[in-house]
Amino acid sequence: MTLQARTPVDDGEKAHWLAVRPRLVLASAFMLFLELALIRWTGSNIVHLSYFTNFVLLGSFLGIGLGFLRVGRSRRQPYYSPVVLAALAIVVLAFPVTVDRDTEGVLYWTSLSTTGPPAWLILPVIFCAAALVLMGPAELVGRCFPELPRLEAYRYDLIGSLTGIAAFTALSFLSAPPVFWALIAAICYGVLLVPRPRSLYLGLVTVPSLAVVGLLLTETLTAGAVWSPYYKVTAKPLTVLGVPVTDIAVNGIPHQQAVPAAARLQWEAQYGLPYERASKPPQDVLIVGAGSGTDVAIALSKGARRVDAVEIDPKLRELGGSVHPDRPYDDPRVTTHITDGRAFLERGGGSYDLILFALPDSLTLVSGASSLRLESYLFTEEAMRAARAHLKPGGTFSMYNYYRESWLVDRLAVTMQRAFGHKPCVDVVSTAGQQAVITAGLTAADQRCAAEWPGAAAGTPPPADDDRPFLYLHDATIPPLYLVTLGLILAVSLLAVRVVAGPYRRMRPYSDLFLLGVAFMLLETKSVTGFALLFGTTWVVNAVVFAGVLVAVLAAVEITRRFRTPPLPVMYAVLLAGLALAWFVPNAWLLSLPVPLRALAAVTVAFLPIFAANVVFAKRFAETADATTSFGANLLGAMVGGCLEYAALVIGYKGLLVVAALLYVGAFALLPRRSAAA
Repeated sequence: MTLQARTPVDDGEKAHWLAVRPRLVLASAFMLFLELALIRWTGSNIVHLSYFTNFVLLGSFLGIGLGFLRVGRSRRQPYYSPVVLAALAIVVLAFPVTVDRDTEGVLYWTSLSTTGPPAWLILPVIFCAAALVLMGPAELVGRCFPELPRLEAYRYDLIGSLTGIAAFTALSFLSAPPVFWALIAAICYGVLLVPRPRSLYLGLVTVPSLAVVGLLLTETLTAGAVWSPYYKVTAKPLTVLGVPVTDIAVNGIPHQQAVPAAARLQWEAQYGLPYERASKPPQDVLIVGAGSGTDVAIALSKGARRVDAVEIDPKLRELGGSVHPDRPYDDPRVTTHITDGRAFLERGGGSYDLILFALPDSLTLVSGASSLRLESYLFTEEAMRAARAHLKPGGTFSMYNYYRESWLVDRLAVTMQRAFGHKPCVDVVSTAGQQAVITAGLTAADQRCAAEWPGAAAGTPPPADDDRPFLYLHDATIPPLYLVTLGLILAVSLLAVRVVAGPYRRMRPYSDLFLLGVAFMLLETKSVTGFALLFGTTWVVNAVVFAGVLVAVLAAVEITRRFRTPPLPVMYAVLLAGLALAWFVPNAWLLSLPVPLRALAAVTVAFLPIFAANVVFAKRFAETADATTSFGANLLGAMVGGCLEYAALVIGYKGLLVVAALLYVGAFALLPRRSAAA
């Protein structure tokens, strides 16, 4: 095993006052923190990114891979990183974007207007800028790797990554605005970049870092925004027809209004229809998507004696408590639950006369949660069956929204028909925007329809399910919008690797590590989305899962460092067995377990292949001749995996396990004979 390699350090590195191990931890923590901050902040100002939720992530992976590949090819400090970050902040704040919708198979959901640069212009700028910004910290991390034994360097890199996640999670919990993210970035740049010569350091590090802090401080003070763990929330008081109203937007998208119950019922009929379609006045009501409280106020005005209000965003709930004219959250009959709607239904608990999905929208559920596309586990057939299980005898389930397309109304109605066993009531309140209310009683006798629903039109797609929860995609295809975008990303990446790292033959000996990176990204995606289904699409669940993945990787590295592990062919067999286990264990069985047992089973199923995959990587990485090139190849593979995960739109999340298995078989086939024999 080769533990040490050449140490190509420049004069600046030799003069650095911080020892290599703490410097590696700090640089790794900064790298992951900066990646998460860029994802959150750019998404809050450029709404296109709500529909390309891993776009900045892909740019970050490209930059991190390039940063490692650049080690040894340049003796200069990566002063370009803070400069590009400052330029990105200027562009994003000068040209914010809101959009209404796309026409290529994906519905852009809640926005009402279009401003700012078009997607084809602003998205490439953000992608390239994210890559250049992250390339700097990655280069600083990579320069530490040759100074330590392979697995020890990887170990400290993982410890730093966990630290970065913990820091960003803590700031999210505290609802800290982006100026605090900028302050941390400025401090990390100041500590990690060597001030030689000082004039260059002042102009390329100090000034850009302070500029970013100043820009984000200005945004914090002038935008009037509240930063939740999910997005930027802004509220604007209005008077409409003499009625006090608070208009609420998230990430620049008009989202909801805090309106008195009486005015809302008068202005829009859909809000009262669920109560008219019920066979009896509901006493116990569950509202999913309670938001600022208008639906809660309506339920109270209809005589509800108990209301469970489920809202995923704590800041929206706080805003509703302070600005809603009816003060519904002050009523003792109301109990608030800050959680994901599907998670609340799957935890068991009470029974209700009426369960209402009140304009829940997948954009607000997954934006910034590192998930794919416009998926939501709240609108699947399994979710509606879970809602049915919570209805009292004679109870009803209802949902309403502005569905924009008639096929989407039919799709949801068919989903409800399958879940409840009979046709629902379908009230299309307005064909402009397809404003509709869909209601189903526990039995057909428990609903009072104005007219019988004639059934779905020809060509209506089948119901979404937990394996393919993509409600807003009409067909099981990857829309051209995504295909073109991903193709351009890969083309730019190939060119960037050639320019920064030189000939591709440098990475040829590590082609198996490249495939390991591709497969691991698919494996991680399956784990994240699986835990979102089992425990909720909340920021806490995502933070815990990402941290759990890193802990599993760290455990694999520690065991490989300290103990004699089986040879690589055996570990590949264990890995494939873990993938087979994940394939055969159904989500329905996991959801049927009590939460503690569900957590234990889910961790076992998800982290067994992750652990085995990282033992494979650790053993292979420990014997490589060039630590930074091999690690960079693996990271670039992860970026390609981020593109390949869009295949879930066609084959479902479960199908990603098959693709990952094939990639791992390919990696084993490319394994050098000496490594396989060892």
